[in-house]
Amino acid sequence: MDRLTSMAVFVKAVELGSFTAAAEALELSGPMVGKYVRFLEERLGVRLIARTTRRQSLTDFGRAYYERCRMVLAEADAADALVIDQLNEPHGKLRVTMPVHFGRRCVAPVLLKLAQQYPALELDLSFNDRFTDLADDGYDLAIRTGSSETSPGLVARRVAQQRMVVCASPSYIERNGEPQQVNELASHQAVIYRRSGRVRPWLFPQEDLPAAAITPIHRMRFDDLAAVADAATLGMGMAWLPYWLVRERIESGDLILLLPEEPCFLYDAYAMWLPTPHLPRRVRLAVEALTEALPAMMG
Repeated sequence: MDRLTSMAVFVKAVELGSFTAAAEALELSGPMVGKYVRFLEERLGVRLIARTTRRQSLTDFGRAYYERCRMVLAEADAADALVIDQLNEPHGKLRVTMPVHFGRRCVAPVLLKLAQQYPALELDLSFNDRFTDLADDGYDLAIRTGSSETSPGLVARRVAQQRMVVCASPSYIERNGEPQQVNELASHQAVIYRRSGRVRPWLFPQEDLPAAAITPIHRMRFDDLAAVADAATLGMGMAWLPYWLVRERIESGDLILLLPEEPCFLYDAYAMWLPTPHLPRRVRLAVEALTEALPAMMG
């Protein structure tokens, strides 16, 4: 007899309280259920169930064996589900949380294309700049920018590097002049991006040294990147922004790229998920699609 099948019959008999009930649930005869249980007992050399004419009860060993059998059967079911998930077309709900502008402009188009490719895939996307707890809020995936070290306990894979550039409007440059070196930025007026209440310095790579951090003079602080770009376009100050966000404004002449010879700081973007032995195929395909498509969007 098959050992795994015998375990399944034994577990069912324990859970339903009798061989007769297990036989009905499994569409077997009562004697056949007894044969499966006896097969296990003979193989192990111990009694699992103490049976009388009126009732049956687990022995101490039978109770411990029952708990282990449940674990083994659950793992077997999980293994089968993994194979089915990997072979089948990705399906089910994919819940992703992401920063507002990076998500809307860069991440969402990739995921929408994936959903077009796989009609059984559902998308549930949240555009929010706050850090979301994946476990508490039930998200499969989080897209976050900055350092992956700020999210301990999560698996992280870098999916893009955003090229950060300094830009200003022609009217601002006409009034205030154009900086020629990074250290001149500190004396210029700027529009600053504020995230989670903190003013973030502008970073500039230095060879064999940590990035130089500069915080220019500023009287405007926004927690919205598009608002920063709008204010810079109106001549309210310089801005330090991802190139993908201001590419069109620079190409149209509404903004001018400053310090073009200086190396740009690369701001990382990560896909993050909770550790799991078996990453669902829909999540794995989403991460792969983002890793492949996003670098080309960064400019």
